[in-house]
Amino acid sequence: MLPGAEDVCIVGGGPAGMILALLLARQGIPVTVLEAARDFERSFRGDTLHPAIMELLAGLGLAAPLLRLAHTRAHRARFITPARTQVIADFSRLRTPYPYLTVMAQSRFLTFLAGELGRYPHARVVMGARVEGLLEEGGRVTGVRYRQGGTLQDLPARLTVGADGRFSKVRALSGLSLRRLSPGQDVLWFALPRREDDPGGSIDLHLGGPHCIVTTDHGERWQVGYSIRKDSYAQARERGVGPIRQAVAETIPWLADRVGLLTEWAQLHLLAVEVARVRRWWRPGLLLIGDAAHPISPIGGMGINMAVQDAVAAANVLCGPLRAGRVRPRHLARVQRERAWQIAVLQGQQVIQEREVVGVHAGAQLHVPTTLIRVLHGLPGLRRLPGYVTAYGLRPVRLHPRWAVERV
Repeated sequence: MLPGAEDVCIVGGGPAGMILALLLARQGIPVTVLEAARDFERSFRGDTLHPAIMELLAGLGLAAPLLRLAHTRAHRARFITPARTQVIADFSRLRTPYPYLTVMAQSRFLTFLAGELGRYPHARVVMGARVEGLLEEGGRVTGVRYRQGGTLQDLPARLTVGADGRFSKVRALSGLSLRRLSPGQDVLWFALPRREDDPGGSIDLHLGGPHCIVTTDHGERWQVGYSIRKDSYAQARERGVGPIRQAVAETIPWLADRVGLLTEWAQLHLLAVEVARVRRWWRPGLLLIGDAAHPISPIGGMGINMAVQDAVAAANVLCGPLRAGRVRPRHLARVQRERAWQIAVLQGQQVIQEREVVGVHAGAQLHVPTTLIRVLHGLPGLRRLPGYVTAYGLRPVRLHPRWAVERV
């Protein structure tokens, strides 16, 4: 190890990066998180914590204090069309202390994790730190070069982890190329007030016209996602918010009385969606996790769930080698082997679903797959399956018991 080097540098202070940092810190491993933003106040980021994540936090003694913070609970996910409402995932049927999706502003969740990380003197989070280069020696990544304010600094590290999202700077600098698997789509997010007599308890995908509209209950507000064709943002902006207001009012009639509060384009936030992955998640001294390794569509809300499970897998595999001072390429490859097959299967399903949504934008009719869903929900042995896969993935990664120590 280089003199003065950290054990681990994690680039990206999102859920995956912060969870991994916390798991490593709890094992006495020095870790630094570099986050490009100056604070965690990010608009319209992923905000659903699945049962797999809540069970992880419970194992760390953190679920109860987290649930004391403001949140709502979605007990099911539904397709809604003018003809029918179809439950596609019922979390209330799951055998877990957390039979729901915990809906919490990502900024609140990350601030909570940062507070926990601050309990460890060998861990730190550096805000406003933009990575500009990788340090390398003999083909091995040995840290990063980052700018904070006007100062350029080097941070040597035994292991560098890229957890900086779908537009990962670490991935771009590493030369690990991204393979796109779908044409993608774009989503415009905005908020509308929530009223006490509004429906709740679910995350809904409304299908009633040429756009798909998602509603998520945040207690005091609705978070609304409005899908548009890929790369059509400029045309949508030229048309303004009028067509969006009209589509929401026609598709979700109970929001018609307040959609007029959407008055200007500045209230909208663009999320560029794609399904993609790198062939190899690692180089010597470097590992990519979460959307940095495999951007996932927001369909099913699986992005945070899969990213956090990547972090758990990385902790399970790498804590021992990090403590012993010898992280080898085979250890990094093992993290990918444990996770890549599941990501590939889930992304394959998302590609199919996304092509249906793209077909809607092209004028095709999107039909709810009622026959399959009715079969799954009608058979006792299968009715939990859609909810289980959404909640856990195909095979959830569990934190190794030896890492789940008591809070300090």
